[in-house]
Amino acid sequence: MSDLIPLYSIKVICINCEHEFSTSRVRPSLKRAIRRDADFCSYYKDENPDYYVVRVCPNCGFASTENSADKLADWQRKVFNEQVGSRWKSRDFGGKRSWDTALETYKLALICAQCIKDKPRIIASNLHHIAWLHRYKGETEQEQRFLRYSLDEYVRVFESDGIGGSDARLMFLIGELHRRVGEYANAVRWFSRLINDQRIMDAVMIRAAREQWTLLREQMRGEDTDPDGVPSDYSL
Repeated sequence: MSDLIPLYSIKVICINCEHEFSTSRVRPSLKRAIRRDADFCSYYKDENPDYYVVRVCPNCGFASTENSADKLADWQRKVFNEQVGSRWKSRDFGGKRSWDTALETYKLALICAQCIKDKPRIIASNLHHIAWLHRYKGETEQEQRFLRYSLDEYVRVFESDGIGGSDARLMFLIGELHRRVGEYANAVRWFSRLINDQRIMDAVMIRAAREQWTLLREQMRGEDTDPDGVPSDYSL
């Protein structure tokens, strides 16, 4: 049986300049992760689908994802063109991407999202993906830097969206990122909040929070941090 080509092209129309361009995606049948970290960072044997999330218009440089804003107001176009478009030198990101190219596309998407004041969730996701890219390379300092940035944005998302059953994954993620940046007491608070909120029915996330709380206690003991120094109201 011949090997399946992992990439295929789709057509996209830029929401800034309306130019039609091609961008690559990884075939769904090949998107099987060999392992996944607790904060949802996935590892793949072959082509990494995360490298192809960002779509970059070669004409004007506007970069976005499927979840980004689907149309721009006049003021957003103006700000983007002033801050990014006016300095853009045409480049085509439509083919196979390396780690460096993927990082470039995410940073460009981050700049675009900040320019147009896109939803905090989009900005948080871009920052989180940049952290993952540094994790793949073992660049711990840069990974930690971007995890902290994304954590701040995810907390902002939670505060603006309110509390509800649909927030279980976000609450877990905030707890896990606190754990990863060494803010253990805050991690416990978020895991506890998720587990003890009677309105949340997401059994998968509740179980994951309990597992990470167990891991966190071991981590705190290993680093000579008192695992029982956390306020008793946050015991699970």
